[in-house]
Amino acid sequence: MHLNNSQHAAIIEAAEIWKEAERPIVLTGAGISVPSGIPDFRSPGGLWEKHDPAEVATILALRTRPARVWEFLFDALDMFEKASPNPAHVALAELEQAGMVDAVITQNIDGLHQTAGSRNVIEFHGNGSRLYCMRCKRRLDPAKAAAMTMDDKPWECECGGIVRPDIVFFGEQIPKEAMARSFAMTQQADLVVVVGTSGEVAPANTIPGQVKNRGGKMIEVNLGPSSFGSLADVAIRASCEMVLPAIAKHLM
Repeated sequence: MHLNNSQHAAIIEAAEIWKEAERPIVLTGAGISVPSGIPDFRSPGGLWEKHDPAEVATILALRTRPARVWEFLFDALDMFEKASPNPAHVALAELEQAGMVDAVITQNIDGLHQTAGSRNVIEFHGNGSRLYCMRCKRRLDPAKAAAMTMDDKPWECECGGIVRPDIVFFGEQIPKEAMARSFAMTQQADLVVVVGTSGEVAPANTIPGQVKNRGGKMIEVNLGPSSFGSLADVAIRASCEMVLPAIAKHLM
């Protein structure tokens, strides 16, 4: 895929807006990890095509049907294990190191922002590589999950408790620390860059509106349309793995 003239013009416009920002933040969703080989769970080929989220992704299912939940988790964790950061993740990490990104607020649980080098990452939905026992709360080695098979499901701790990833299941609240940190960053931000999210999931989808209401700017990078409507000052409909490195090139 090549960028056309209008997309190039939008990238230059976005870079000019970004240059003027003093406190830029970035909001990312599933779309930024698609080029890394992690399909959006809701998209064709995504995990919800194989697993019913009502059966495998709720806190009730985790407590009452842990073996079924671990079938889903084996698939998800294997996908994350095989994935590597793509140029979009790398560009954001480089921009943070250059002082041009204050924080990345992500809805993803794959840890690819940190692997790419981003340091100030706020994870709204947790991280699949952090595992702990629901009974004794002991942290467990994620490498063990990669070596397990379906015969080992569900993963049980030495104490007999069920092991779970430190992610937000349906029916659970966003971690208080993530909420507090994202709120603090949003209140200071004068630019929000939205990447790879259609804006359907609350409360993350309220962040752009909060920044705009305070007089800030918004840049949107999404392959397709989103629920943000005309909120963006610049909307670039192209792959983030091409757009973000191109913007970064203009900024550094």
